Amino acid sequence: MADLDPVIHAQARLRITAALATLDQDQSIAFPRLQELLDMTPGNLSTHLKKLEDADYIVQTKEFLGRKPVTYLRLSTRGRRAYEDYREQLRALLDREP
Repeated sequence: MADLDPVIHAQARLRITAALATLDQDQSIAFPRLQELLDMTPGNLSTHLKKLEDADYIVQTKEFLGRKPVTYLRLSTRGRRAYEDYREQLRALLDREP
């Protein structure tokens, strides 16, 4: 059995990828909304997003609404596949006979 993906396996990053996986492939969510959903501080969320971005698991898009910058987030194709693989591996691990 393959090892669980250490990038996703950290609790905060698992919560982030699980939340982003609920969106359609072409949808994104604003940083403040994701922060609110996950009840994370901006610094903590940013730290974990950086690790996901370094692994090419998320895509960040920065736009302006009027003069205010807004960051939008979504899973990349690679990130979505990694999350799906993680779920399959976890299920296999949990279903394994002792």
